Amino acid sequence: MNEKEREKTVIRTSIIGIIANVFLAVFKALVGLLSSSIAIILDAVNNLSDAISSIITIIGTKFALKKPDKDHPFGHGRVEYLSAMIISVIILYAGVTSLIESVKKIINPTTPDYSTVSLIIVVVCIFVKILLGLYFKKMGKKTKSDSLKNSGQDALMDSIISLSTLIGAIIFKVFDLNLEAYLACIISIVIMKSGFDMLRETISEILGKRIDSEIAREIKKTVNSFEEVHGAYDLMLNSYGPLVLMGSIHIEVDDTMNAIEIDDLTRRITEKVLKKHKVILLAIGIYSFNTKDKEVLKIRQNIAKIVNSHEGVLQIHGFYLNKETKTISFDLIIDYERKDREELYKIIYEKVKKEYKDYKINMTLDIDASD
Repeated sequence: MNEKEREKTVIRTSIIGIIANVFLAVFKALVGLLSSSIAIILDAVNNLSDAISSIITIIGTKFALKKPDKDHPFGHGRVEYLSAMIISVIILYAGVTSLIESVKKIINPTTPDYSTVSLIIVVVCIFVKILLGLYFKKMGKKTKSDSLKNSGQDALMDSIISLSTLIGAIIFKVFDLNLEAYLACIISIVIMKSGFDMLRETISEILGKRIDSEIAREIKKTVNSFEEVHGAYDLMLNSYGPLVLMGSIHIEVDDTMNAIEIDDLTRRITEKVLKKHKVILLAIGIYSFNTKDKEVLKIRQNIAKIVNSHEGVLQIHGFYLNKETKTISFDLIIDYERKDREELYKIIYEKVKKEYKDYKINMTLDIDASD
């Protein structure tokens, strides 16, 4: 899906959401006022906030498609993360205000008056919200839009909220037990949690969360498919919007390759990754792989054995031994779960240095950026 198709899909979905939520808000507000139900009125307010969220999604999508400029050479795609954050804050705010009003109703309760018509309207609203939520989530996944996904999740939460309101009304009519204000409190807490979870996920995107494991594995698989490549490591990707991923990777190649051959290889890798995964590799770093000396291979295997004998070591790569300068270079990755990563690094370094006293050891503690 290209940018234009994505824009049309997101805007069309959002407009459907605006229309549906405005109608639902009006109906619920009327039912809530006629039945003196605080829970239904709060549900109506929540629907109105959903309509506002859809408007923000449209504005965010429009801004995100602005062309790159001097100040923003990678485009404006990250605006969508900001719009998703605003939606999350709106939902969180709606939950807080709802909780305040619900507590007031517990202190000063009112007796609701539910009619059969009002209950039928609530039932219809539940089904509409479920369909709307599933539709938004489907379109959000299709377009990779966090704003649509958040709106879809919120719509499904709304259907649960409306269902709890309906249950409360039925309990009141059957058992003459007024639980409405307490249900409204529960509803408010659910809304707040939903908003908080969405906000946390969006902030994680902005901060730069870990690369999706499946994407990382697929890109490395593509890079390793070239016969000249002995290994692909250190994949790093930055998101400049849902459809724009840029980054870098290191590859291990024979030390006999010349600059012309490496240049040709990196260009072919960049082209294939872009075509297959829609990911722009801005840089491909090179690790030289010893091919001429069997003794070096034995040293490599022995060092790998020393390094991997420690719990928490995920990988050793980029190994190269230069006999002329008496230098051994390699990178290792230690799991972030190890709180003593730096201490473990020093222990491993000392063991390797003790084993190969005549060599200078260049051991780099690498970043665990991707699977």
